[in-house]
Amino acid sequence: MSALNRSAARLAAVQALYQMDVTGKDINESLAEFETHWIAAEIEGEQYHQAELALFRDVVRGVLDLQRPIDRMIDDTLENGWPLRRIEAVLRAAFRAATYELMKRSDIPARVVIKEYVDVAAAFFEREEAGMANAVLDLIARQLRSGEFDQDIARRG
Repeated sequence: MSALNRSAARLAAVQALYQMDVTGKDINESLAEFETHWIAAEIEGEQYHQAELALFRDVVRGVLDLQRPIDRMIDDTLENGWPLRRIEAVLRAAFRAATYELMKRSDIPARVVIKEYVDVAAAFFEREEAGMANAVLDLIARQLRSGEFDQDIARRG
């Protein structure tokens, strides 16, 4: 699958996580709905790309399986006084999905994860929120994958 298919999977995962968060739908119902009605479909004149289903499923299931440690990490990274529950639901879903990938998908470079989820945030929000997403995800990535960032410094140095 291409990078475009992985990007579509991440967008769909954020949308499914958002939907579960807001409506209380369970994982099986949400996965089935997205795979049947959203992924690679035309909705309101907009053609959605085919998503890499394995990545979509892995991110959604992984976030739900690890939601407590994921949420704790995000809460610890956010500014004091701004717990994750006060973050808008779509942005919260993007933070959770990105944090899951940073925790468990070492096969995907941290910078790719950050860029992909900042792009998702930018699709829904103004520049300020996308910038905040970049800053938060960069801090989380440096905690979870410091070795990737240390290598960058060594190459430059």
